[in-house]
Amino acid sequence: MLEPKFTFPKRILIAAFEGWNDAGEAASRAVAVVRDSLGLSSLFEVDSELYFDYQFNRPTVGIREGSQRFITWPSVQIFGPEGRRKNGIYVLTGTEPARNWKQFAREMLSLIDELGIEAVITVGAMLADVPHTRPIAVFSSSDNEKLRLLDGVERSTYEGPIGILSVLGVSAEQLKLPALSLWASVPHYVHNTPSPKAALALVEELEKFLNLTFAHGDLEKDAEEWVANIDSLAEEDEDMARYIEQLEKARDTVDSPEASGEAIAEEFERYLRRRDGGKGESKEPS
Repeated sequence: MLEPKFTFPKRILIAAFEGWNDAGEAASRAVAVVRDSLGLSSLFEVDSELYFDYQFNRPTVGIREGSQRFITWPSVQIFGPEGRRKNGIYVLTGTEPARNWKQFAREMLSLIDELGIEAVITVGAMLADVPHTRPIAVFSSSDNEKLRLLDGVERSTYEGPIGILSVLGVSAEQLKLPALSLWASVPHYVHNTPSPKAALALVEELEKFLNLTFAHGDLEKDAEEWVANIDSLAEEDEDMARYIEQLEKARDTVDSPEASGEAIAEEFERYLRRRDGGKGESKEPS
């Protein structure tokens, strides 16, 4: 008898952080769309003195009406429905802590328990060798066997440096809380600009898993303008245009229905040779 697919419970926490985990500001914008769409309120804010190095994450100063100056400190907040322990979506977002990660994880997991959270979704974005002209790929992974019954969810085999998202995800699983990880691939050749197209891809992935629809605001319009602006830059930069074309060919080969493992491997090897500046081939633009 087949085991029924995983169904997300009534209380879910969606987490994203600005910084290392947030290429193109895609993850932080995606969860902001969710927060604003649901009209969530701030329920908790961490003590920034415990977790931030102000020389690394500097506070900012602003001016309110009446010329009153005020300081905004780096922080992390949990947003949720009015009144604690209500069913629905909760959002954890802010700047990635600079220190005391173990203590931070313990504090967040304590709050998760207090709020009755039953599952965690972490949302991130990374720079990758992908073209801006194709759909943004989102990698979905989980260590939870039931979650991996969902379409497209795999077990991650990554080993290496991690951010606070992974710390929270692994810690949640150790406490028997199902944890799903979503990572969007952001074109690395436009890493200095926000990527609304990647943010939109993450929102749509959340909608798919949660069977919900969020108000996207200006996200679609911003994503279209983002693509158009990069197209304009490529028209004026021959090296950039050639490089994007190489990425498109590699992506199309991998996505084609007839692609075999051998064909994908051969195309990837050709791409690597081109990237390394093989004889007679174009190099990656600076």
